[in-house]
Amino acid sequence: MKIAAAAYPLSWFDRFADYEAKLSAWVAEAAGAGADLLVFPEYGAMELASLGGAAVAADQEGALHEVARHRAAADVVHVRLAAEHGVHILGGSGPVFDPGAPGGRPVNRATFYGPEGILGHQDKAMMTRWERDPWRMAPGEGLRLFETPIGRIGISICYDSEFPLLARVLAEAGCEILLVPSATETLAGFTRVRVGAMARALEGQMISVHAPVVGMADWCAGMEENTGRASVYGPPDRGFPPEGILAEGALGAAGWVYADVSLEAIAAVRADGGVLNLSHWPEQVAPAKNLEIRGPGAKRA
Repeated sequence: MKIAAAAYPLSWFDRFADYEAKLSAWVAEAAGAGADLLVFPEYGAMELASLGGAAVAADQEGALHEVARHRAAADVVHVRLAAEHGVHILGGSGPVFDPGAPGGRPVNRATFYGPEGILGHQDKAMMTRWERDPWRMAPGEGLRLFETPIGRIGISICYDSEFPLLARVLAEAGCEILLVPSATETLAGFTRVRVGAMARALEGQMISVHAPVVGMADWCAGMEENTGRASVYGPPDRGFPPEGILAEGALGAAGWVYADVSLEAIAAVRADGGVLNLSHWPEQVAPAKNLEIRGPGAKRA
């Protein structure tokens, strides 16, 4: 199958119809190139803040509420496009004020759509420093693995990808493709997510798909500057490129990046790779519990 990862710039909209037209064009382009799975970035939905006007979009709390206000309408657009083109789409994540969230604060939610409708969603588990303050986002609870005709798919939103135990749970449940949507201001931030996504592909012997926001959006609070490149990673092992990069775009270049992916190749490397990270993972537990600290007066931990 073919995977499309978006390096996605945020746009200003005066009408919701303009947002629908943009999204329709992006999906049509990827589907026309033969993509089966389309991945939009973390906080890709924040461009909807523009519909509230300049003052709302420039206000942090106002922007969060404005984006959340359009969630249902955005779902309708994604459902239509997924059905129309027969594709699976991870929509750009955004704030959702879930009544069950701690303190009534929004979660950062990415919704997954298939040709038959909404398949479910994944809320970000690990909040970055700026999501904790000043955004005051609420962490999500739990993980989801999506069984689909194109594979077993999990989602690690941006900072989540930097914590291996989250992806490990998905890998042990059979995840073959890990979607990593991100939004990072600096090259250092992007690199952290890139390294995390590549490491998760190595450890879980699976594909990871990195889709970032790119470009300037100085009108949107919290999303003024965005750095990244769309990429698709695999384990650097048999049946995959030696550097583990199946495809990548230029830094900051907006557009789709495509990679042809084989589930058979994933199964093969898990069964008979040069290394067997997925199956050998538990063997690290015993030595990790047997730490000895050397030095004057040191005691065994």
